[in-house]
Amino acid sequence: MEMISEQRIPASRDAVWAALNDTEILKQAMPGCESFDAIEENKFEAKLTAKVGPVKAKFKFQVELSEINAPNGYTILGEGLGGVAGFAKGSAKVDLTEDGDETILAYNVQARVGGKLAQLGARLIDGTAKKMADDFFGNLTDILGGSLESSD
Repeated sequence: MEMISEQRIPASRDAVWAALNDTEILKQAMPGCESFDAIEENKFEAKLTAKVGPVKAKFKFQVELSEINAPNGYTILGEGLGGVAGFAKGSAKVDLTEDGDETILAYNVQARVGGKLAQLGARLIDGTAKKMADDFFGNLTDILGGSLESSD
């Protein structure tokens, strides 16, 4: 599965960069996230519950940041185990570009799933992944300054 998208966030690149490196903000923004903790520099452990079609599972993810180019972006590598539901494994390249007072966050996600999840079909998995990504970025935007509104 591959997802490529970009989001406009009403905050400075430095503020977005700081948020993307703050475990508490990431925990708040990530749908179904129960914990998101640093285990060493640039390595994290996250626990979350996800529902994909009829399968609901708790995942334990190991996450590592690489190719760090502050405050322009990084690559996230992750692998999650969901017991009998299966596994999810992938990477996401994240790029931040200033655009006036806002930041354009572009991402390219490459992911694989296995186990029961893989049996659900690509369309269902892709739809769920897109919704989770949209929810994450919507939550992140809300945390960083609320919805974008015109003040004139």
